[in-house]
Amino acid sequence: MVKDLLRSHSSVRKYTGEEIPKEVVRDLIETAQMAATSHFIQAYSVIWVTDADKKKKLGELSNNEFQFKTAGASFLFCVDFKRLEAAGKKQGVEIVADSAENLLAGVADVALFAQNFVIAAESEGYGICYIGGARNNPAEISELFNLPEHVFPMFAMTIGKPTKRNETKPRLPLDAVLHENGYDEEKYDTLLDEYDATLEEYYQHRSSNQKMSNWTKQMADFLVEQRRPFIKDFLASKGFTWK
Repeated sequence: MVKDLLRSHSSVRKYTGEEIPKEVVRDLIETAQMAATSHFIQAYSVIWVTDADKKKKLGELSNNEFQFKTAGASFLFCVDFKRLEAAGKKQGVEIVADSAENLLAGVADVALFAQNFVIAAESEGYGICYIGGARNNPAEISELFNLPEHVFPMFAMTIGKPTKRNETKPRLPLDAVLHENGYDEEKYDTLLDEYDATLEEYYQHRSSNQKMSNWTKQMADFLVEQRRPFIKDFLASKGFTWK
């Protein structure tokens, strides 16, 4: 069942190295295109990285070189308003790409498109891993793949036959994310204590990389400082100034 597939997701970082056939990749991308899209703008493009040198460099720039070595296919998912510029020119108008609303719409489009790709891939027995590390060096990655103005990398992704399946990491309690008729922040003290205990148990007993940690500690360490402060200036260099 689809629900069973969705509930079994876990990231895969080591693959068998078996190359994914071209026709399979094209089928997965075509399936991904059926995702919902804001006002049908389809503001995404994906770079299939088949060149060995570029794949190695992408791994280095995203600080994830190891998993690119064994992946059956590697991709860079991008927000793309360049194609929409071309559509505007055909109609004799200059589109407004540079707005906060369009930026948010493009990010949402890429995320929905990529998740459709993931579900399709996992239904065929492949494993995947999103790589947000592509935003560590977005200018260099843009240069590596000749990304023009109004196109920028959102994340990379590896896919392949996994050498093993990791345990599914417990998510937040349902009531922590589900609110009825209004936002309720009062419940977090209790629910987050419960979730911390659940994750501590998971981390101590999973099959590899056991550790002592919990969710609130991880999030506090992760978000105590501004991350990737260069992103705002990078987006401006690609034509997105949050107008």
